Parts: sequence; structure tokens; C-alpha cells
Amino acid sequence: QLHLVESGGGLVQPGGSLKLSCGASGPSFEYYAIGWFRQAPVKEREGVVCINGTTDSLVIQTTSVKGRFTISRDLAKNTVDLVMNNLQPGDTAVYYCGAGTFYCGGGFTYWGQGTQVTVSS
Repeated sequence: QLHLVESGGGLVQPGGSLKLSCGASGPSFEYYAIGWFRQAPVKEREGVVCINGTTDSLVIQTTSVKGRFTISRDLAKNTVDLVMNNLQPGDTAVYYCGAGTFYCGGGFTYWGQGTQVTVSS
């Protein structure tokens, strides 16, 4: 079983940057696919970007973030970080990380509680 905790959200102006961290506790963290998702008010949760287990190959699920968001895994810290650059008001949402077995396309079993990101001037 994996326990996930997100951190790093906050208020940022358009064009600014934030780094979100998904901290994981539990065995075999390196084998899990870790995805970042977001949910804006009155919208469904959408996948933002995901990193596969073991290979750490990257899957971008939302084209609007390509070139702006970067995901990486730090095995020493047991975290998966999401660096978000050139943030826009449309990026405002609660951001969640989820963990699934091996591959991003295999579904997600464990979830964090979410962290709010607000992009506003």
C-alpha cells in the first residue's frame, strides 16, 4: 500500500512557476506509475502528466501543458515532482497525484488529498 501527500500549491501570477511534490510512503515506490491530475471548479478531473514505473518514461496526457510542465522522480526522497512554468489562469485547479502499478495506462489505485494551485493577477 502507498500513502501519498501533495505539497507546494499556492497563489502565483500568470507567467509564474510552481513546484508541486508528491511524497510517497510505502514499499516499491519505483515500480509505481505516478500521475498528476487536476480538477477545476465544475469540471471533471483530468490527467495532466504521468511518469511510468521502473523506466520513468514520460507520458503527457494534456497537450496544453507540453513544454511548460516537467515531471521527475527522486528515489532518494521518495517524491515525484511537477515543475510548472509559465502558468496561466486556465491552470487553476486542485492538483492531485495518483499511483498505479507500473504503467500510466493501467489505472490509479492510491491518491493524495490534493493541493490548490491558483493562477491570478
